[in-house]
Amino acid sequence: MSVFGSLFTAVSGLAAQSQSIGMISNNIANVNTVGFKRTDAAFSSLVTNSGRSTAFTPGSVRALQNARVDQQGILQQSNSATDIAVSGNGFFVVKRNLGGLQETLYTRAGSFSEDQTGVLRNAAGFFLQGWPLDQDGNLPASQADLSSLVPVDVAFLGGLTQPTTTASLSLNLDATQLQTAYPVPAGFSPDFTRGLRVYDSLGQGQDLTINFKKHTTPTANVTGTVDLGAIVGDLANDPNIDATDTFDITVGAVGPITITIDGDLGKLLNDLNSITDIAGDPVLLADVNSLGQLQIKARNLGDNLTLTDGVGTPLNDGLGLAAAIGVTTPPAAPALLATPNVTPNTEGWWQVEILSPLGTVLNSGSINFNGAGKLNAAPDANGKVNVSLNNINFGNGSDLQDIDLDIGSFTQFAGEYNVIFSQQNGAELGLRTGVSIDRDGFVSAQFSNGQSTRIYKLPLATFANPNGLEELTGTVFRETDKSGNFNLREPGQGGAGQIEGGALEGANVDLADEFSKLIITQRTYSANTKVITTADEMTAELLRLR
Repeated sequence: MSVFGSLFTAVSGLAAQSQSIGMISNNIANVNTVGFKRTDAAFSSLVTNSGRSTAFTPGSVRALQNARVDQQGILQQSNSATDIAVSGNGFFVVKRNLGGLQETLYTRAGSFSEDQTGVLRNAAGFFLQGWPLDQDGNLPASQADLSSLVPVDVAFLGGLTQPTTTASLSLNLDATQLQTAYPVPAGFSPDFTRGLRVYDSLGQGQDLTINFKKHTTPTANVTGTVDLGAIVGDLANDPNIDATDTFDITVGAVGPITITIDGDLGKLLNDLNSITDIAGDPVLLADVNSLGQLQIKARNLGDNLTLTDGVGTPLNDGLGLAAAIGVTTPPAAPALLATPNVTPNTEGWWQVEILSPLGTVLNSGSINFNGAGKLNAAPDANGKVNVSLNNINFGNGSDLQDIDLDIGSFTQFAGEYNVIFSQQNGAELGLRTGVSIDRDGFVSAQFSNGQSTRIYKLPLATFANPNGLEELTGTVFRETDKSGNFNLREPGQGGAGQIEGGALEGANVDLADEFSKLIITQRTYSANTKVITTADEMTAELLRLR
């Protein structure tokens, strides 16, 4: 039985080595196939148990396929921006066709390019699948499901427009500009004007106009009518003022405080500016304007200002405060474009008016600068002071538009009006000039207007046992019970690898190793034929017995 059994054993060896050389030849044939995963032969013995220890019955051998799907191939640089490779775990998700119910397959062959309709398709004809991004760049809610994937279409036949949603402007306003009375009437003649070009939803450029007018403080204030610069020395030198004249002043909850006219103009201003609240902060700003007239201003928004004549000669003529004596001056209610975050600087108020190209007022109000020339307003978490321009109608059929204008870089220094920079995120109509894919799997399109937009994100499908996948024609794989279920991962997350753009993964075939196995297989095959020859000779000897 052993002689004849050895014949069957040797034949099984020939069959197993034939399987092995078939796998080796397939590996060598695909050494230049992008994303190819080699298969090695694993040999397993088949043993016949005779049930007796005194006799041996030979078994046989069989060759099993040992897939090496999980082994990385070398990454090679490519000249195509849409060629992609996976560095690490994961597979690209693909389908055979675009229409109907198509089976979802998986591949590492990333030689994708646009077909005649603009859809990315690899050299084997499989269509790349990706998550579509919404206008804000967000992924679909059901991104773990295959139904969230769509073919990656980069055609953009009509080009791309980018409507402006944010803008920023940096400029300096002249601190020496003379103030106009507050409130500033609508349609005022500006001290400074700046245009800002933005783009509507049709890609048409639109010019916004921003007007500036410096004005007096919107807090309670009174101004005299007498040129005090003509009085030399003590104010009592004026025939209308007595050295013992007094007046009382009340600012908000502070006062009345008695002020005595018993010195020169400097002492009067010092007495007024020395009035403080309970926290020790000044509540008044007293100075002289360019005409030499006394100006008394409340520092805090919301404080009333009241002057009451005291003992002695009435001050109706001496300081020119006739209209203010005995009258409570309420503060003006400013319409604020940016709310001050510290006590407003009474010399830093400007009226700002933002107009559409049709002349419609989009927003208006006052802004304030502190004593250091910086905008008196608290920035948000992003360091911006945004002014909202809502529902802008450009009158050309474009969509109503909202724009956030950042004015946080406005300054007020004693110098010429100057625009430092202006920026906005819109663009005119642009035609697509290129497509690229980054390490995070974002598919971006570039346009002739200088804009770039993300349109898809590529998932990577991972499996618990990628070696259990079933290989199909075209270097694609199908999910099986052995591989486990797919998991859609974002590149670089959950154990998935990274996507390398402009690169391809070569076959994980080592030619030197394959040729070594080829020699071993050949010799093993020859050895098995020698066993058959020997068994044949032994059988012939047996048949010659008489």
